[in-house]
Amino acid sequence: MVAGETSGDLLGANLLSALRPQLPDTLMHGIGGPQMAKYDFVSNWPMEKLSVNGLFEVLAHYREIKGIHNHLRDHLLAQRPDVFVGIDSPEFNLSLELALKKAGIKTVHFVSPSVWAWRSGRIRKIAEAVSRILVLFPFEEAIYQKAGIPVTYVGHPLAESIPMRPDIDAARTSLGLDREKPVITIMPGSRMSELKYNSPAFVESAKILLQRDPTIQFVIPMAGDEQLKYFTKLVSGARLDDLPLQIVRGHSHAAITAADAVLVASGTATLEVALFKKPMVIAYKLMRATWEIARHIVKPPVGLPNILAGEMIVPELLQNAATGQALADALWFQLTDQANRQRLEERFIAMHYSLLRNTAQTSADAILEVMNGNG
Repeated sequence: MVAGETSGDLLGANLLSALRPQLPDTLMHGIGGPQMAKYDFVSNWPMEKLSVNGLFEVLAHYREIKGIHNHLRDHLLAQRPDVFVGIDSPEFNLSLELALKKAGIKTVHFVSPSVWAWRSGRIRKIAEAVSRILVLFPFEEAIYQKAGIPVTYVGHPLAESIPMRPDIDAARTSLGLDREKPVITIMPGSRMSELKYNSPAFVESAKILLQRDPTIQFVIPMAGDEQLKYFTKLVSGARLDDLPLQIVRGHSHAAITAADAVLVASGTATLEVALFKKPMVIAYKLMRATWEIARHIVKPPVGLPNILAGEMIVPELLQNAATGQALADALWFQLTDQANRQRLEERFIAMHYSLLRNTAQTSADAILEVMNGNG
């Protein structure tokens, strides 16, 4: 199994929670994180080696990542495991799966690459690389069925772990927030590159909003100590460290639950915000050179709530459009327009129900079927 970042580690752990009891003595190894390790998964390399985002950022680490890829490929071709499971990280995993499947080793890819948003020709490579693909969203099932690729819709584990009706008062109390004053949660991302490019405009929007309403409380959850330290340095360097921002390590779900509106970097976190039924603004910035390439490839919408809804139900501000002023204006609307808030809550409740499955067991059953020759 290979998971290349935090979200993949969480998906892998969810899968292992149902798979490990059925295969108690099986060696499960490859690349994973601390959550997968709880189920006796052995990581042969630190997962952080693969947690690089952006075209030029990846190029800077290309030789090391390619070396890990080739070493793992050669080892697995010699070892011939019963099944290989690639969890997301499509650039790394699909080429690995292609080599393994050609050698007669069964392969499962868990999480569809964004074939609906960009590089739709990639689906041909997926057909050659996987024995089966496990997808998180209902609309993806039809895409793979049409392409003749064995597919199982497993739902999203977040839909099971996030309550349908979150306790806002309890979340605000746990974070020491005033229950009566508005709360905006800012989530610039968990990768260092995301923090680097998203944070200045995200924090600038907070400064502008405080001029409109000085009672607004801002919460900014950081994924870990390294991210917290880096983000604090960025804010200080931009001379914005005098703003009343509550920066916390972890507690992202409490921070989302407590919020009246959320500013969030595009990615899995946007789905979390939707499942917590919160109005949001989705934004994302990249290195300029990376964006000049990506803007010709990426097709909006890019935010998962908009993709699942089939229309733009929340704003997306990308790259040059994601200025502090534009983000502040969009957030102010999400914070203050009650009719919009009610519409979004209804859409997000329906979205939540559509994603509810027993993801762990359904995923484990699919992998066991592949292992037992049922493709």
